[in-house]
Amino acid sequence: MKNEYDIIVVGAGPAGTTAARFAAEQGVSVLVLEKDRDVGYPVRCAEAINKRTADEFIKPNDKWISSHISKFSFISPNNSEVLIDFNSVQGYILERKIFDYELAKIASNAGAEIITKAYVNGLLLEGQKVSGVTAEYRGQQINIKSKIVIGADGTESRVGRWAGIKTHVHLKNMESCFQVTASNISVEPDTLYFYFGKNVSPGGYFWVFPKSCTTANIGLGISGLEGKEKSALAYLNDNLARLFPHASILTQVAGGVPCSITLEKITSNGIMLLGDAARQVNPLSGGGIASGMIGGRIAGIIAAEAIRKNKLDHIFTYEKAWYNERGKMHEVFNRLKEGIYSFTDEDFNKIMEKFQKVPLSKRTIGKLFRIALANKPSLLIDISKVFLV
Repeated sequence: MKNEYDIIVVGAGPAGTTAARFAAEQGVSVLVLEKDRDVGYPVRCAEAINKRTADEFIKPNDKWISSHISKFSFISPNNSEVLIDFNSVQGYILERKIFDYELAKIASNAGAEIITKAYVNGLLLEGQKVSGVTAEYRGQQINIKSKIVIGADGTESRVGRWAGIKTHVHLKNMESCFQVTASNISVEPDTLYFYFGKNVSPGGYFWVFPKSCTTANIGLGISGLEGKEKSALAYLNDNLARLFPHASILTQVAGGVPCSITLEKITSNGIMLLGDAARQVNPLSGGGIASGMIGGRIAGIIAAEAIRKNKLDHIFTYEKAWYNERGKMHEVFNRLKEGIYSFTDEDFNKIMEKFQKVPLSKRTIGKLFRIALANKPSLLIDISKVFLV
């Protein structure tokens, strides 16, 4: 490890290593620091990703794909099920440990240097400008200078706070999530299952994402406000007892997911925020892998351009570039989320009843949303912006 780099990326998740890759491809020096021992571990994710986005960044390979998804199943509070068959693969359930590892290898092959078990515990400052990081590595406290620091350190993002960026998320937009990977169950390996209802997952949804015919990631997210009354774990345990009473629990993980629009400010002097740290999660689904990688590509390219042009204030173009590429769409998703999560159980049941009357060959996500939000005309325009109906 050198004492100085052009760019330091804090966090080796998909967002961080993607940023490192696209920066390194432009010939600048890049260091990625990961606090955990292994890239890709521990896994704190439902592991679903849109196929189209994943394929933009990495060649598909079954060593990191557990399942190929071509169907969605929606289950209402009264246990009515509606299936959407896309007739083609729309997404993957990943093996995140392998997927993240492969992304890190791509970044490394592009020229980025990656160091694990390096705990970043502060920022170096020159006046008001971030000029590097302090870290604990192999029992020693070290200082590493850089022209730009990219904070890709997840939901908790201490890097953003240290730089004075306001990273607060309102409690109602911070989903409280709990997930297990369970075996000894029976699921269709090509189908994502979504359950709704106040007794299932209030202010969110309960998911079953298959990794095989007998194994799945099973979890839920509930509004932070709902979590004050009953925990995500309690809801999960109730759902498991009802739906999968004989399941064996292989792993379990808990955490918060910021289902809000992107932070108002994701850059400052010498620093850029990325992925969950910048609140670039899709507010509607809670998915953050694809949007984090897209953000990583934008941030990595702009950071490298700033270095090559010797014009560090170029990083301030990142906010607009992100907004145009994905942030504007996330605002639409957030409005749809607000509309959907205000539904009562009776509303969900009626929506599913109406949608069941749509022939299977004509069912789309857009059509489902159009039925769901028929009484909210202002949101129908938003639906037309994001779904092919």
